[in-house]
Amino acid sequence: MNFITKMFDKMEPTFSEGGKLSALHSLYDGFKSFMLIPNDTAKSGVHIHDVNDSKRTMIMVVIALVPCMLFGMWNTGAQHFQAIGVEAGFWMQFWFGFLAVLPIVLVSYIVGLGIEFTAAQWKKEEIQEGFLVTGFIIPLIVPVDTPLWMIAIATAFAVIFAKEVFGGTGYNIFNVALVTRAFLFFSYPSKMSGDKVWVRTGDAFGWAGGEAIDGFSGATPLGQVATGTQPDVTFFDAFMGFIPGSVGETSTLCILIGAFILLCTGVASWKTMLSVFVGGALTALAFNAWGPADNAAAQLPWFMHLVLGGFAFGAVFMATDPVTSARTETGKWIYGLLIGFMAIVIRVLNPGYAEGMMLAILLMNIFGCLIDWCVVQANINRRMKRAINK
Repeated sequence: MNFITKMFDKMEPTFSEGGKLSALHSLYDGFKSFMLIPNDTAKSGVHIHDVNDSKRTMIMVVIALVPCMLFGMWNTGAQHFQAIGVEAGFWMQFWFGFLAVLPIVLVSYIVGLGIEFTAAQWKKEEIQEGFLVTGFIIPLIVPVDTPLWMIAIATAFAVIFAKEVFGGTGYNIFNVALVTRAFLFFSYPSKMSGDKVWVRTGDAFGWAGGEAIDGFSGATPLGQVATGTQPDVTFFDAFMGFIPGSVGETSTLCILIGAFILLCTGVASWKTMLSVFVGGALTALAFNAWGPADNAAAQLPWFMHLVLGGFAFGAVFMATDPVTSARTETGKWIYGLLIGFMAIVIRVLNPGYAEGMMLAILLMNIFGCLIDWCVVQANINRRMKRAINK
């Protein structure tokens, strides 16, 4: 560690004002604060100092996402070889998935971080760390067969118009990763839905174009529900993730491992997570009891709703986003319950969009601050009444 500190100290004059590379000071500062604990101190006011700054918090979220990424890589390969009818071992399946997913990760980070580095240098500010998580989530929530140029355009749009124009990390209203997916969904719907986009049937890098195989259908369970049929998948397979879908959203088991990491480290709120699942389960139960009998989504068992699509992933990793979600303790319950409720309502009542979770979270992002305001105002009114009564 002393070696790294000395190395950065030696380079600092070159990147400081008046140095040869002063124009890249934000880039230098970003790497330094990533590698070392910042030793800058506040000049005024009362502050609490902690080694767990926002960069390390973001890194912890990335660590929690790793199980989903690793399983998603293997499942991508497993679904590929199953689709083409070829027997393959575990490592061959994983290697194929690794080669298929890696370009998406690289494009996400290169485009997103490139824009953030440029914006930070232009504004003469330090590099913000929010994209450490966003860049990792984007490859996990898109179909593996999505063309790389589409991901590049969508990422650039989301970083610029859903983040930078609002002031950067901490000021954005909407979850940036979800805006990326929403941009793709509404701009290129044929690449984000249907039964041909979830399984890569071409080579790992997509050089073969991912051509569909005659008679092959890689429809997700929710895609089957949207067509009016119950999914031909067991709860165990859905929970473990042995199904087609977005790279990181299929395995509820891996998602729960990530949730355990986030909760143990105090990064995410258990109230938000739990309330999303409770809201979704109660809404699904209501549709099971009183929904139309000819609606496959309404009759899908409540526990299947929770393990299919992006429901669990959204509840754990995106509904808990500290920037865009409710922050008051009571507000977290309300916010999560409404997300779970809206996700199931969209699934049942809008067969054109079988997922539901993306739109539910983006919708509630709008109301997160309003929910907090109402909770705070209610507390103020209650205390004022107590004071008057005394």
